[in-house]
Amino acid sequence: MKAITLYDVARLAGVSYQTVSRVINQAEHVSARTREKVQLAMADLNYIPNRGAQLLAGKRQPTLGLISADLALHAPSQIASAVKRRASEQGYAVLISMVTGNAEDDCRAAVQEMLAQRVEGLMINVPLEDDVALRLRELAAPLPVLFLDVSEQAEVNSLVFSSSQGAQLGVTHLLEQGHSRIALLAGPLSSVSARARLDGWKQALITAGVAPCAIASGDWSAQSGYEKTHGLLANAAKPDAILVANDQMALGVLRACAEKGIAVPQQLSVVGYDDTTDSAWFTPPLTTIRQAFRDAGEQGVDWLISERDASALSQTQLPVTLAFRGTTAPVTQDLPDDLAHRLQELAALANKLGLR
Repeated sequence: MKAITLYDVARLAGVSYQTVSRVINQAEHVSARTREKVQLAMADLNYIPNRGAQLLAGKRQPTLGLISADLALHAPSQIASAVKRRASEQGYAVLISMVTGNAEDDCRAAVQEMLAQRVEGLMINVPLEDDVALRLRELAAPLPVLFLDVSEQAEVNSLVFSSSQGAQLGVTHLLEQGHSRIALLAGPLSSVSARARLDGWKQALITAGVAPCAIASGDWSAQSGYEKTHGLLANAAKPDAILVANDQMALGVLRACAEKGIAVPQQLSVVGYDDTTDSAWFTPPLTTIRQAFRDAGEQGVDWLISERDASALSQTQLPVTLAFRGTTAPVTQDLPDDLAHRLQELAALANKLGLR
């Protein structure tokens, strides 16, 4: 099928080629009646302007930059989706650069590329130490930069979820259910957010006069959650609950429990972190700490495009909430050995038959 051109639009609208070009590029000195005729002709012909040609002509769409951690992970991908959606609503395009290696070196390269692309503002959703964030802010100056994964103490513009509140919610929920043998499954300790959640759990437990019965660290993946849980369950002091630093690792925890015939939540309660879109569909549905990723993405875009005092530091903490579902329950008295063994057999059978 022949491609529709500006000449086709001009012919149908009864105007010159140059007039069609002026309408597409939103130039002045085009009457409202003529502009309407051209737009109607474009709609009738289903003509879509060539964005590349417009860019070559110097007509560029305002653009924001997003430097993100691995988009294979649920949390970064959900934030990126919200950023794209909100930016589009406001008439902005979004350039995305994904960082998977050395955080500072890769982020510096990504920032320099974004500057070369002349973005209007930059959002960085990569776990960064305070000093690294400061250096990246200086590299990007005077471009406005907003960080989404730094400590609450970092002296940069930031929009972060409250790790201390999230940790407190998880610990309080398990203690209210009567649990006392609580294991901690943290994320990679190289991650700022993973350390913040682990420190928050420890502090909340210390305040309650409870010591964690075991601590392990995964890499955010379901596989690491699965592998680390086998180790936690092999300890002499078996936990009656596990706090997990993200929902993907919690998925691995549930798989390991099913294979070992441990009924969740009857014999072991599990609390995740993030409330990704799939967590309500785990078996059982996952109790978790909800972080509103859509709100983070939208508020980040709104901040970047807003009128503000560039010299004033902006640091916002987003609240988190508990999503109470099916992986936590009040602790029960120790069951007789024969009944506990029978429950394990039934759980293993249900898993084998695909009923869990």
